[in-house]
Amino acid sequence: MGYATKQDLIDRFTEKELIQLTDTVNRPATTIDDTPVNRALGDADALIDGYLAKLYRLPLSVVPKVLTKTACDIARYYLHGKAADKDSPVTTAFKQAESWLKDVAKGVVTLDVEGVAPVQAGGGSVKASAPGRIFTRDSLREL
Repeated sequence: MGYATKQDLIDRFTEKELIQLTDTVNRPATTIDDTPVNRALGDADALIDGYLAKLYRLPLSVVPKVLTKTACDIARYYLHGKAADKDSPVTTAFKQAESWLKDVAKGVVTLDVEGVAPVQAGGGSVKASAPGRIFTRDSLREL
């Protein structure tokens, strides 16, 4: 189960954009080519899993909507490829998605995922011990 589908991409970015990005056969472009769409969605899932695996057991039992949006932004960026300018909204959305995923991996942002508990870090207290004092008022008077 992926985080987003072809229909999610269509709903967010329009069918026209996906046709323009994927149809390399027809002139003018008329259909969505599923091969690059599926590849981009799979690559987006892999990137997301890389960040989530640190704290969550995968696959997730329920996909939060925020992950669907994140996957769509990442897949759209992958579909644009080298054509995405570094200052374009597509690149900005990708960078924001990646930054958000980094926050998830750090534990700054948590996902409300039913049935999956984050891995708990080993706990304990730190105990330090030091030798007794060598210098005291009395020991310094003798010098």
